[in-house]
Amino acid sequence: MIRDKVMKMLGSVPTELEWQAIEDNNAKVDKEFVYAVTSTKICCRPSCPSKNPNKENVRIYRNVELAMEAGFRPCKRCKPGGIRLPDEIWTDQMNQYMDQNYTEHITLQFLADTFHGSPYHLQRVYKKAKGYSPTEYLQKVRINKAVELLQNTGLSVEEVGHQVGLHNTSYFITLFKSLVGTTPKQYKKTLEGR
Repeated sequence: MIRDKVMKMLGSVPTELEWQAIEDNNAKVDKEFVYAVTSTKICCRPSCPSKNPNKENVRIYRNVELAMEAGFRPCKRCKPGGIRLPDEIWTDQMNQYMDQNYTEHITLQFLADTFHGSPYHLQRVYKKAKGYSPTEYLQKVRINKAVELLQNTGLSVEEVGHQVGLHNTSYFITLFKSLVGTTPKQYKKTLEGR
């Protein structure tokens, strides 16, 4: 009995038929199961028009309630079970993703594809919920990480930029100065003077 409950919470790996239904956005099986994506913590109907996830990140649940019990949130686009994810939770999930993956190339389109919305809608909802744009948030995360690296490592300014996902050194310096008030090199010198 405990094993059954654990298995329900973990979901199952998609069968070939279930995976094919997800790839084909097959609405005929919407009432048979939902799929959950472990990397985004979102669950969807098989017919969801969002970009297909990586198969290894997919778990199958018999219904949205089981997926939610396991910690997944309903997709904003396909609304499995008719349940709508609150904007605050949706935008928090994006922030968590950016906190963990700030070194990656993250665009508004990428966030929209990953979190199942259109870029325009995502930008509008995010800004309304948070008071700033996803791009502004990602920039702050990257610069905060850059400050940590400047304080705790001997990396060059260029290396720090690369470490935080900002590969254009002159853009990194400009962004750092606009958010911190000084260039990374000047910031590093003030640390050495302490």
